Amino acid sequence: EGHETASQPPVLRAPLGATLGYRSPDASVCQWPPPLPFMEELWDPLAPVLLLGWMALHALLYLMPVGKVTEGIVLRDGKRLKYPINGFHSLCISTLLLMLFLRLGAHLESLFELFLPLAASAIALSFLLSFYLYIRSFWAPPHDLAVGGNTGNPLYDFFIGRELNPRIGFFDLKYFCELRPGLIGWAVINLGMLMKEVELQGSPSLAMLLVVSFQLLYVADALWNEEAILTTMDIVHDGFGFMLAFGDLAWVPFTYSLQAAYLVKHPQTLSSLQALAIVALKVVGYTIFRRSNSQKNQFRRDPTHPSVSKLETIATATGKRLLVSGWWGLVRHPNYLGDLFMALAWSLPCGFSHLLPYFYVIYFTILLIHREDRDERQCKAKYGLAWDSYCQRVPYRIFPYIY
Repeated sequence: EGHETASQPPVLRAPLGATLGYRSPDASVCQWPPPLPFMEELWDPLAPVLLLGWMALHALLYLMPVGKVTEGIVLRDGKRLKYPINGFHSLCISTLLLMLFLRLGAHLESLFELFLPLAASAIALSFLLSFYLYIRSFWAPPHDLAVGGNTGNPLYDFFIGRELNPRIGFFDLKYFCELRPGLIGWAVINLGMLMKEVELQGSPSLAMLLVVSFQLLYVADALWNEEAILTTMDIVHDGFGFMLAFGDLAWVPFTYSLQAAYLVKHPQTLSSLQALAIVALKVVGYTIFRRSNSQKNQFRRDPTHPSVSKLETIATATGKRLLVSGWWGLVRHPNYLGDLFMALAWSLPCGFSHLLPYFYVIYFTILLIHREDRDERQCKAKYGLAWDSYCQRVPYRIFPYIY
């Protein structure tokens, strides 16, 4: 494990790239962008071992015979794939194992020093997985390919993904990567950042506690509602290529945890009023996000359910109906609006001295606007005049009276 003795944490060497935004003690807006790290900072032999062990653990947890098995949407060949809904069980078991390792003397705060090597290892794994996915897609039958991932342009197809639902037996590679190792890994990295702050400061700051608890709630909510992902664009339309592999395994755990990483060396002091305002923003965002998603998923499952049966709808030529009241009568994507409120609540505890903690909310705004545009085009092609009527009834896409 690289420990000097069983009771001592590993020796911490001064990082060569100490001016990186999340590590630099004098980080400020004026120092943006920080210099790139040296190659020595990107490699630690422990990092790939930890990463592969983490992936293996969650592959085993995926195969656990617990939770229910549910069916996805009807595919082009008329089949419906089956998926295990046990992601929340995986989170709970991971938590118990983590508590056991901490009890045995594991130093989770070392994740702060391993942050860059782990990120580099995750990027390398994303490339290896993507090459495997691209090569195996040429043996897949045509009806198993994603509609938009078979263009004949090798670079684009490698990036977007050719095969829609690549599987090894019952093991669905895309579904596994979508919520489990990266999302739960993000929560573990955050806990390591909190423990590192305790090591340096003696106690966790209120700002760190807010960030870690907010993001843990987000992870737990996603896994508790795991079944809802089966109707999302990632699962239904996009192939599994580098875009999703890199996003799931590298981007999510190592950019979504930047607020916690930043607070390790830059603890912030929040007043009670500031903390309450940030908590209120998080609650509002979470309420919009969860209730709008739940309303949509319930309507898709059972339009006659009492919670959605009285909502106003528009009929389409496909036989489906579009919601034009409730949360979906406020804006066309209320779940995106709630998501962005939550993203801002994650960043505000970090203060305003550096752009790094706001990277996520800036990037996420761009991502959701682009994603919303893709969705608009798909819905226009699918629903035609009914979609035009819906857009007239609900003119705002994400932000009421703004966009």
